[in-house]
Amino acid sequence: MNTLDLMSSRRSIREFTTREPTRAEIETLLEHAVTGPNHRLTQPWKFYVLGPESRRSFGLVLGGRKARKIEDPAAAEQMRQKIADEHARLPVMIAVTISQSENPEIREEDYAAGMMAVQNISLAAVALGLGTHIKTGAVMDDPAARAAIGVGEGERVIAILNVGEPANIPPAKARRPASEVTTWLP
Repeated sequence: MNTLDLMSSRRSIREFTTREPTRAEIETLLEHAVTGPNHRLTQPWKFYVLGPESRRSFGLVLGGRKARKIEDPAAAEQMRQKIADEHARLPVMIAVTISQSENPEIREEDYAAGMMAVQNISLAAVALGLGTHIKTGAVMDDPAARAAIGVGEGERVIAILNVGEPANIPPAKARRPASEVTTWLP
Protein backbone atom coordinates (compact mmCIF):
# COMPACT_ATOMS: atom_id res chain seq x y z
CA MET A 1 0.00 0.00 0.00
CA ASN A 2 1.45 3.38 -0.93
CA THR A 3 1.74 6.24 1.56
CA LEU A 4 -1.27 8.15 0.25
CA ASP A 5 -3.45 5.06 0.60
CA LEU A 6 -2.09 4.48 4.12
CA MET A 7 -3.02 8.01 5.14
CA SER A 8 -6.54 7.78 3.74
CA SER A 9 -7.20 4.33 5.21
CA ARG A 10 -6.02 5.06 8.77
CA ARG A 11 -8.88 4.91 11.29
CA SER A 12 -9.23 5.12 15.05
CA ILE A 13 -9.70 1.50 16.04
CA ARG A 14 -11.69 0.92 19.21
CA GLU A 15 -12.12 -2.84 19.03
CA PHE A 16 -9.22 -5.23 18.65
CA THR A 17 -8.94 -8.98 18.25
CA THR A 18 -7.24 -10.93 21.02
CA ARG A 19 -4.07 -11.34 18.93
CA GLU A 20 -1.22 -9.43 20.52
CA PRO A 21 1.17 -7.78 18.09
CA THR A 22 4.59 -9.41 18.20
CA ARG A 23 7.58 -7.68 19.70
CA ALA A 24 9.03 -7.44 16.16
CA GLU A 25 5.88 -5.65 14.96
CA ILE A 26 6.05 -3.17 17.85
CA GLU A 27 9.76 -2.61 17.22
CA THR A 28 8.95 -1.91 13.57
CA LEU A 29 6.39 0.72 14.62
CA LEU A 30 8.93 2.38 16.90
CA GLU A 31 11.70 2.29 14.29
CA HIS A 32 9.40 4.22 11.97
CA ALA A 33 8.39 6.60 14.75
CA VAL A 34 11.94 7.87 15.15
CA THR A 35 12.22 8.72 11.45
CA GLY A 36 9.78 11.60 11.92
CA PRO A 37 10.93 15.15 11.27
CA ASN A 38 12.36 16.93 14.29
CA HIS A 39 13.79 20.41 14.14
CA ARG A 40 17.41 20.67 15.33
CA LEU A 41 17.44 16.84 15.40
CA THR A 42 16.55 16.95 19.10
CA GLN A 43 14.98 13.47 18.95
CA PRO A 44 12.85 14.37 21.99
CA TRP A 45 10.78 11.19 22.14
CA LYS A 46 10.70 8.18 24.41
CA PHE A 47 8.34 5.23 24.11
CA TYR A 48 6.94 3.10 26.92
CA VAL A 49 5.35 -0.21 25.88
CA LEU A 50 2.96 -1.13 28.68
CA GLY A 51 2.48 -4.75 29.69
CA PRO A 52 -0.77 -6.08 31.21
CA GLU A 53 0.00 -4.91 34.77
CA SER A 54 0.96 -1.41 33.63
CA ARG A 55 -2.11 -1.23 31.38
CA ARG A 56 -4.32 -2.22 34.32
CA SER A 57 -2.65 0.37 36.56
CA PHE A 58 -3.18 3.08 33.96
CA GLY A 59 -6.79 1.91 33.54
CA LEU A 60 -7.35 2.16 37.30
CA VAL A 61 -6.21 5.78 37.20
CA LEU A 62 -8.42 6.61 34.23
CA GLY A 63 -11.32 4.68 35.76
CA GLY A 64 -10.83 6.57 39.01
CA ARG A 65 -11.03 9.88 37.19
CA LYS A 66 -14.29 8.80 35.52
CA ALA A 67 -15.62 7.38 38.80
CA ARG A 68 -15.31 10.79 40.50
CA LYS A 69 -18.36 11.89 38.50
CA ILE A 70 -20.49 9.04 39.92
CA GLU A 71 -22.20 9.65 43.26
CA ASP A 72 -22.94 6.03 44.19
CA PRO A 73 -19.73 4.53 45.68
CA ALA A 74 -20.49 0.99 44.45
CA ALA A 75 -21.21 2.21 40.91
CA ALA A 76 -18.06 4.36 41.03
CA GLU A 77 -15.92 1.35 42.01
CA GLN A 78 -17.60 -0.72 39.31
CA MET A 79 -16.64 1.96 36.74
CA ARG A 80 -13.07 2.04 38.03
CA GLN A 81 -12.70 -1.73 37.72
CA LYS A 82 -14.42 -1.84 34.32
CA ILE A 83 -11.97 0.67 32.83
CA ALA A 84 -9.02 -1.15 34.44
CA ASP A 85 -10.18 -4.47 32.99
CA GLU A 86 -10.66 -2.93 29.53
CA HIS A 87 -7.11 -1.55 29.58
CA ALA A 88 -5.61 -4.81 30.83
CA ARG A 89 -7.24 -6.62 27.87
CA LEU A 90 -5.82 -4.23 25.25
CA PRO A 91 -3.27 -5.98 23.03
CA VAL A 92 -0.66 -3.20 23.42
CA MET A 93 -0.44 0.32 24.78
CA ILE A 94 2.43 2.62 23.85
CA ALA A 95 2.96 5.86 25.77
CA VAL A 96 4.81 8.53 23.81
CA THR A 97 6.69 11.16 25.78
CA ILE A 98 8.91 14.06 24.90
CA SER A 99 11.67 15.70 26.87
CA GLN A 100 10.73 19.11 28.25
CA SER A 101 13.21 21.75 27.14
CA GLU A 102 13.44 24.93 29.17
CA ASN A 103 13.48 26.85 25.87
CA PRO A 104 9.81 27.51 24.89
CA GLU A 105 10.59 27.46 21.17
CA ILE A 106 12.33 24.08 21.37
CA ARG A 107 9.57 22.76 23.65
CA GLU A 108 6.98 23.62 20.96
CA GLU A 109 9.10 22.13 18.18
CA ASP A 110 9.62 18.96 20.22
CA TYR A 111 5.87 18.59 20.82
CA ALA A 112 5.28 18.82 17.06
CA ALA A 113 8.03 16.25 16.45
CA GLY A 114 6.51 13.93 19.05
CA MET A 115 3.13 14.10 17.36
CA MET A 116 4.79 13.34 14.01
CA ALA A 117 6.24 10.21 15.65
CA VAL A 118 2.69 9.32 16.77
CA GLN A 119 1.46 9.71 13.19
CA ASN A 120 4.31 7.55 11.90
CA ILE A 121 3.36 4.81 14.38
CA SER A 122 -0.24 4.99 13.19
CA LEU A 123 0.69 4.76 9.52
CA ALA A 124 3.21 1.97 10.08
CA ALA A 125 0.52 0.08 11.99
CA VAL A 126 -1.84 0.24 9.01
CA ALA A 127 0.96 -1.02 6.75
CA LEU A 128 1.39 -4.03 9.07
CA GLY A 129 -2.33 -4.81 9.21
CA LEU A 130 -2.64 -3.32 12.69
CA GLY A 131 -4.66 -0.39 13.95
CA THR A 132 -4.30 2.30 16.58
CA HIS A 133 -6.42 4.52 18.74
CA ILE A 134 -4.61 7.68 19.81
CA LYS A 135 -5.51 8.98 23.27
CA THR A 136 -4.62 12.38 24.71
CA GLY A 137 -6.01 14.48 27.53
CA ALA A 138 -5.61 15.63 31.11
CA VAL A 139 -4.94 12.12 32.42
CA MET A 140 -1.49 12.39 30.81
CA ASP A 141 -0.47 14.84 33.57
CA ASP A 142 -1.99 12.82 36.42
CA PRO A 143 0.85 11.76 38.77
CA ALA A 144 -0.71 8.30 39.24
CA ALA A 145 -0.97 7.81 35.46
CA ARG A 146 2.63 8.94 35.04
CA ALA A 147 3.66 6.42 37.72
CA ALA A 148 1.73 3.63 35.97
CA ILE A 149 3.64 4.42 32.78
CA GLY A 150 6.98 4.87 34.55
CA VAL A 151 7.59 8.35 33.16
CA GLY A 152 10.65 10.18 34.43
CA GLU A 153 11.06 13.77 35.53
CA GLY A 154 11.34 16.26 32.71
CA GLU A 155 9.16 14.18 30.37
CA ARG A 156 5.72 15.09 29.07
CA VAL A 157 3.31 12.34 28.07
CA ILE A 158 1.79 13.53 24.78
CA ALA A 159 -0.18 10.47 23.69
CA ILE A 160 -1.11 6.90 24.43
CA LEU A 161 -1.63 4.60 21.47
CA ASN A 162 -3.73 1.49 21.82
CA VAL A 163 -2.38 -0.92 19.22
CA GLY A 164 -3.64 -4.21 17.90
CA GLU A 165 -5.24 -6.13 15.10
CA PRO A 166 -8.57 -4.44 14.27
CA ALA A 167 -11.67 -6.50 15.09
CA ASN A 168 -13.46 -4.22 12.64
CA ILE A 169 -12.52 -1.11 10.72
CA PRO A 170 -15.03 1.71 10.93
CA PRO A 171 -15.93 3.69 7.83
CA ALA A 172 -14.27 7.04 7.25
CA LYS A 173 -15.92 9.99 8.96
CA ALA A 174 -16.81 12.97 6.82
CA ARG A 175 -14.23 15.72 6.90
CA ARG A 176 -14.20 19.19 5.47
CA PRO A 177 -12.36 19.25 2.16
CA ALA A 178 -8.97 20.94 2.10
CA SER A 179 -10.35 23.51 -0.33
CA GLU A 180 -12.56 24.89 2.48
CA VAL A 181 -9.66 25.55 4.80
CA THR A 182 -7.01 26.64 2.29
CA THR A 183 -6.11 30.19 1.29
CA TRP A 184 -3.90 30.69 -1.73
CA LEU A 185 -1.76 33.82 -1.41
CA PRO A 186 -0.15 35.74 -4.26
